[in-house]
Amino acid sequence: MNTPAPTPAAPLSIEMRARIEALCRYIDAHAEQPLSLADLAAQARLSSFHLQRSFKALTGVTPRQYAEAARLRRLKAGLRSGESVTEAIVDAGYGSPSRVYERVATHLGMTPGEYRAGGAGSRISYAVEHTALGWLLMAATDRGLCFVHFGDSAQALIDRLAAEYPQAEISAMSEAARPQFQAWMAALATQLSGAASSAAGQLPLDLRGTAFQMKVWAYLLKIPPGELRSYTEVAAAIGHPAAVRAVASACAANRVGVLVPCHRVIRGDGGLGGYRWGLERKRALIDAERGV
Repeated sequence: MNTPAPTPAAPLSIEMRARIEALCRYIDAHAEQPLSLADLAAQARLSSFHLQRSFKALTGVTPRQYAEAARLRRLKAGLRSGESVTEAIVDAGYGSPSRVYERVATHLGMTPGEYRAGGAGSRISYAVEHTALGWLLMAATDRGLCFVHFGDSAQALIDRLAAEYPQAEISAMSEAARPQFQAWMAALATQLSGAASSAAGQLPLDLRGTAFQMKVWAYLLKIPPGELRSYTEVAAAIGHPAAVRAVASACAANRVGVLVPCHRVIRGDGGLGGYRWGLERKRALIDAERGV
């Protein structure tokens, strides 16, 4: 049974957009403080209901989700600046270290201590092969594929992976892991060629992002090969019709190319829009999936 499309929300007035944008700045400046919905509604001079509705329409997330993301950014900034883990946790407003480990580990992709050390202690294995669309690097943690990128050379891709995880233990695939990586590469190569295959869609993924990004990526995984959606359609489908730019940003932030098919999202006028690995590759992927 087809699910009816969400009813588009009325566009926000200029005044309402200004109030929400001002509230976002307020949350960013007070991320370490406990900010209840009632407190934020009073700050914006809105009822809790209208704040919740308008905030989500503009940003794509709830006030609570935005506040949690702001607090996480504060924590990351503290860890990167050289603060001790405890100092960074306290300065970001978390009640206790245990709470941090419970709530933010999935967004950091590692423990706060590992993040402060640039991924120290994390193990990432990779393989690089030349494909029909150029060099491709596929990297995985013990949870699944975390990094699938195209590039102009094998070394450039390895350097990019190292820059993403500067202190992680990064190594080429071991002999023991070679059969698994080869199977993953074969599944991906099949998809790159445009041949029908369900194998690529079953590969384990280790996706890390904000709540909104994860919602966008989850929807992208449901778009069948050969079909396209506009950024506007994706925004409406995930229940945030006003968050078109945020959808485009989430697509651009995707670290797992092809397998999370951001190439299947285009502009409403039929233009390709953007693609972090180049528009020629985006067009080639679309054409291959459509049998052109």
